[in-house]
Amino acid sequence: MSHGYIFFEIQADDVKRAVSFYRKVFDWKFNLQPNLPIEYWDIETGGSRGGLLQRPAKTPPPEHGTNAFVCSLEVENFDEIAEKIMKGGGQVALEKFPVPGRCWQGYFIDTEGNTFGIFEVDEKAGV
Repeated sequence: MSHGYIFFEIQADDVKRAVSFYRKVFDWKFNLQPNLPIEYWDIETGGSRGGLLQRPAKTPPPEHGTNAFVCSLEVENFDEIAEKIMKGGGQVALEKFPVPGRCWQGYFIDTEGNTFGIFEVDEKAGV
């Protein structure tokens, strides 16, 4: 029986750099899991739970799309978080845009080359 739980994983070339990036941007808590065959960190977001691990395979070349699940994270203030992302070493993948009647959405690239989105709920966006 499904309960709607979500668990996500972020792959990283430099695990410590990625932990630092997500800790600074979203204030997530990270706990290193001992006795695993790879370096693996549990992520506590205050909502969904996830993990961060050493990338097990090469990434596609830049501008060739993603090879993983892309998550979008709800934030209270899009512009504030976007600024933190940029200051933390992230890049814009797709500028902020309205999803009419729903939210403001945008996509970024983290320090490990992973694409992720953020969105701010706003029923008046693009209306």
